[in-house]
Amino acid sequence: MTVNFSTTDTLQDSNLADLHYLQQFAVSYEFPVVFTEDLFNADNLTLRDALCRLEPEKRHKCLVFLDQGLCSAQPDLVQRIKSYAGHHSQHIDLVAGPVLVPGGEKIKSHLHFVEDMQRTLYEHHIDRHSYAIAIGGGAVLDAVGLVAATTHRGVRHIRVPTTVLSQNDSGVGVKNGINLYGQKNFVGTFSPPFAVLNDLSFALSLGERDKIAGIAEAVKVALIRDRAFYDWLERNSDALAIFERAAMAKMIRRCAELHMRQIGQGGDPFESGSARPLDFGHWSAHKLEGMTSYHVRHGEAVAIGIALDSRYSVLKGLLSPGLDERICILLEHIGFKLWHPLLEKKSDTGNLVLVDGLRDFREHLGGELTITLLEDLGVGVEVHEMDLDLVAQSIAWLKARQVV
Repeated sequence: MTVNFSTTDTLQDSNLADLHYLQQFAVSYEFPVVFTEDLFNADNLTLRDALCRLEPEKRHKCLVFLDQGLCSAQPDLVQRIKSYAGHHSQHIDLVAGPVLVPGGEKIKSHLHFVEDMQRTLYEHHIDRHSYAIAIGGGAVLDAVGLVAATTHRGVRHIRVPTTVLSQNDSGVGVKNGINLYGQKNFVGTFSPPFAVLNDLSFALSLGERDKIAGIAEAVKVALIRDRAFYDWLERNSDALAIFERAAMAKMIRRCAELHMRQIGQGGDPFESGSARPLDFGHWSAHKLEGMTSYHVRHGEAVAIGIALDSRYSVLKGLLSPGLDERICILLEHIGFKLWHPLLEKKSDTGNLVLVDGLRDFREHLGGELTITLLEDLGVGVEVHEMDLDLVAQSIAWLKARQVV
């Protein structure tokens, strides 16, 4: 016997051993995602309003974790944050100066960074109604998000993404994590942020390589979700290649919107199934990142993964011939290199090391392998097996293109 849980008195039931409850409840999540500029200008109320969203009259305790690389590039940023908090001291209690943390995959590759940040929250008595604010790229957001989610079972977490990649993709998501045992995001949580505050001026202040890397996710999501956006990327590839401000702003916003739509309306925001519908090109990208000890940036690896899976889609008969070349031309025009020698690295048994990424991809979610490929520009399709010979042919095709 199975019943929905209720307050029904079961003490008189003579067969309690056969009584099974089906506990049911739903939890609603919402958080603001704001696109602004000059976030720490005293006249910009975006951060103050985010902190006061639920309790307008309260003075809110905050601790800021700041990407060291960003701080080095903008030496006045620490003082700007302090000045902002001081100007809005009626609502913001900055309990300590910004805590500098490593940027990039370094912060995700060592558990002691997580422990250090948790200790800092403990020492400053950050409780569940206080705020851990992360300012930095996607790796910093991932690590601080994990810290926030696991301290007191969840303190309020505000993300301030500062890279193109984190503003148009990971920053608006609900995942946190760090790498362990050589596996990307092996330790992590699904825990939505309290708010996401995107400052375009941070993204545009990046070096050329990081700005280019972030555009890969826009190409990815356009290819599997939005043909009109893909066509716009092609038409504006010249402007994107030189990081023209208006084009970059539109690209970031539209990419973020498509990711938010999938998370909010796709039916599986916490990935309880076996699909990763937004991870086109990612099975090989994650593996390549690890093989290069993360010297290849995530966006750079994703661009290669997009090219690889586009060619595979053609060889499999899913995508019209020639569209793979068209996709590669767009990526290359933006500034991506679509080849890395480790793509053809083989193990002692003669197998491509890269294809271990398929196993890793399946194990990360469990269940059956689910890979997103292309049926057309703007149309993704899920498959549950990959022909390793066609994968090898796709790698060979990418290599041959570099010789021409």
